[in-house]
Amino acid sequence: MRRILVLSLLSSMLLAESPMVLQLTGVKTTHQRDNGTLKEVFIERIVPAACMPVGINPDDVFSGNYAGNNVPPACQKSFVTTVGKIQPMSMGEGIVTVGELEVLDFIKNKANANPNAYILVDARKRDWYEQMTIPSSVNIPFDEIEYDEAIPEDFERVKKLLGFEKKGDTYDFSHAKTALFFCNGPWCAQSSMAMGKLIKIGYPKEKLLWYRGGLQDWLALGLSVIQPQK
Repeated sequence: MRRILVLSLLSSMLLAESPMVLQLTGVKTTHQRDNGTLKEVFIERIVPAACMPVGINPDDVFSGNYAGNNVPPACQKSFVTTVGKIQPMSMGEGIVTVGELEVLDFIKNKANANPNAYILVDARKRDWYEQMTIPSSVNIPFDEIEYDEAIPEDFERVKKLLGFEKKGDTYDFSHAKTALFFCNGPWCAQSSMAMGKLIKIGYPKEKLLWYRGGLQDWLALGLSVIQPQK
């Protein structure tokens, strides 16, 4: 019965051409390693077979460590809930907040299809990025977005990756990419700080998207990650 329901849901979503189908079909993408080589990655929602019979009811979902006592360990996730500062749902007028399905859609139908116009950005510091990230993302640490005369090459890299230039005393954003930013989770301010710095120098708000949930929500839903150096 469960299989029939899943197939029925998949069929209806395919007919509707909804991004919701991506959670079932997965997304193929390419991630560039630090050494410049490319790795083919398949992003999927990993659901162990033992988790398929788990019911959806309060006892199963909200008891104990937010999972029922009889729920198999493979079906549970645990994470720190007392760090950082809770972020607002909106970064401001003109900036769209997205969820996991929109991120999958962005990777498949935008960044993969037209990398010169779209980019998925992990705004965390380098050492965090190296532990794990969303496949196909590019690391642009939030603290490298402002020009620093001591390390001008960092900001040059930012300009190149995001597709804007400096002409005289102003910036030219006519070829700037549409960038989807994320960081650690809904308690992490690094992605919002990164976008704030870009907006300050004139980056078009309509070319900024924000995945508020970040890595924590991504992992909580069982979606694939990658270690960039491997």
